[in-house]
Amino acid sequence: MEAEVPTRTVVEALVRPDGVVRGHELYEVAGKLGMTDQQVRLCVKRMVAEGRFSQEGRGRSAVLRMTPEAMRAAEPDVEFVRFMYRQDAGEIPWDGVWHLVAFAVPESRRSARDGLRDALIRFGGAALHTGLYVSPHDWEELVEGEAEHLGVEEHVTYLTTSDLRVGGEADPAVLAPGLWPLEEIARRHRRLADVASSRLRRLTSGEPLTRTDLLRIAVELAAEFTRAVEPDPLLPPVMLPDPWVGGQARTLVARCWRTLAESTEDAPALFRLYDELPEHAVAP
Repeated sequence: MEAEVPTRTVVEALVRPDGVVRGHELYEVAGKLGMTDQQVRLCVKRMVAEGRFSQEGRGRSAVLRMTPEAMRAAEPDVEFVRFMYRQDAGEIPWDGVWHLVAFAVPESRRSARDGLRDALIRFGGAALHTGLYVSPHDWEELVEGEAEHLGVEEHVTYLTTSDLRVGGEADPAVLAPGLWPLEEIARRHRRLADVASSRLRRLTSGEPLTRTDLLRIAVELAAEFTRAVEPDPLLPPVMLPDPWVGGQARTLVARCWRTLAESTEDAPALFRLYDELPEHAVAP
């Protein structure tokens, strides 16, 4: 299966730990993905204009350097990935506590209100009613930080409960499909599983692969992983169908990345996401 890879993702995925992207490597990998040199040039130009990179030289001879601000924003969230895999393995059982956030931001602060709502969804929350969101995870610190950033902390209320009922229904496994778009999340993970399966077969087939081939596979996996995981609220297993395709897909990705890490020297910073995965996540 072909992966869907935005040009921007190629640039970001090839950033080395020192913040550098080598032009020749960028153009070679992008070319393997069917992108033209013009596409790459325009993308680089936009990212430089946005202040994410500085550029020395041109074209394949260029050296891109990620700015310190962009490097901080792009730092791999190792703790998030570790939590994801540990929960998939059943190592982090749910304590049965629901975490609720309510907010009543005045109309005069509409943009901040919309920003807070978007953040709650990005953090994996689901709307119970207008201005009332719920998560099975301890997310208060994340929400407090966002509310403070937006300057609306005085308009936000936090509470927890182990007795949540929606329309008289209290079973978390029954509530989850009505609160979160599980079918769409599953569809994205099925696609991720298909991509990871085909790449794993190639990586373990004995076929000789160049560094460019390996980096192309890494970029493809990163793009599909991001597409699948970003909208995933990472619900506890007790709320999900068994087996859950999300856990299956992420296990395949972990095996791919472990194989890539063993085969690739001077790896991009992206590889750090998988440096400390639990062994069961990558076991055959």
